[in-house]
Amino acid sequence: MFIHIEPEEVETIRSIPGELLFQAPWRPEGHLLMGYNEQGHCPMLVDNQCSIYETRPQTCRDYDCRVFAATGVAVDVKRQPDIAKRVAAWVFEHDSAESRAEEARLKSAAAFLCQNRDLFPPDSIPYNPSEVALLAIRIYKAFPGESTQTDAEIARALSIEMDRLQAIE
Repeated sequence: MFIHIEPEEVETIRSIPGELLFQAPWRPEGHLLMGYNEQGHCPMLVDNQCSIYETRPQTCRDYDCRVFAATGVAVDVKRQPDIAKRVAAWVFEHDSAESRAEEARLKSAAAFLCQNRDLFPPDSIPYNPSEVALLAIRIYKAFPGESTQTDAEIARALSIEMDRLQAIE
């Protein structure tokens, strides 16, 4: 597992010992990665706290493990036991049947992406659990609830939605 750091994150780069950073493959010059240590933790985690919190990478600022609980996407318990434990503790309360139905639809969309990867264009469904969860959040409203469509038809419709979202970014 790696933490991506963009070239603009100058203060972050200054906060991390140089030997922990390396050029991100297949990315433009200046995009760096910082790997996790042998225990599977960020090397900047000291006494269970971020030692560079004020200058932490944008990736860390954006990361929220609740996406796994919300989408039902599995966390690799062996590689990320602390995150898996935290995800298991999350329970969402719903104030309406509509809210419960929306969560169910989101989880169904995420499960569909994971279980039907072969129905989508090559490399359109990520393998990284965080990226799958985020993709599910982006497209779940286009996911049909109860439907008579085949899985292939649903995958085609979701692919169109993914293309549409990518075009407006």
